[in-house]
Amino acid sequence: MEIVVQWVRTSWTKRSRGGEAAARRNAAPVGFSLPSMAPSFAHVVRMHERDGFAPFDAQEDVRGISLQLRETDGRLRVQPRLDPLFAMPPRPRRPPAVRLAPGQWVRWQLNYRFSSAAGMQDWSYWWDTFNVAYGPVEAQVFLSQPTVHVDERGPLR
Repeated sequence: MEIVVQWVRTSWTKRSRGGEAAARRNAAPVGFSLPSMAPSFAHVVRMHERDGFAPFDAQEDVRGISLQLRETDGRLRVQPRLDPLFAMPPRPRRPPAVRLAPGQWVRWQLNYRFSSAAGMQDWSYWWDTFNVAYGPVEAQVFLSQPTVHVDERGPLR
């Protein structure tokens, strides 16, 4: 069965925590139209404060994306991995993995805050959105409402 992955990362610093910059950041899309791509690739979209949150997209091997994807008994088990273990907020209890039936899709959102090791630089922030569909889908699928939405974002101060 076909698995379609889109990973959207929005990143910023303290300069975009409030006001106009925060409004632009919060208006950034969490889903995009899919380009034509090989089945083993993911659509990756990056938006950064330094570029005014304009989207830049690429394609990456799906095996390099921080997702656990496993097909079992006609369903797809989906759960993002937490690679930046040093980031805030702490996640002592995570939601369980989502099991998708063919034709379903999940939008899973996480956020992170980082500080420099010496505390000499500003904090930086990430907001990751993983859109994962199980089965063939239209190019516009991630512009609609997901079958399952997991919001694992926490307070970042």
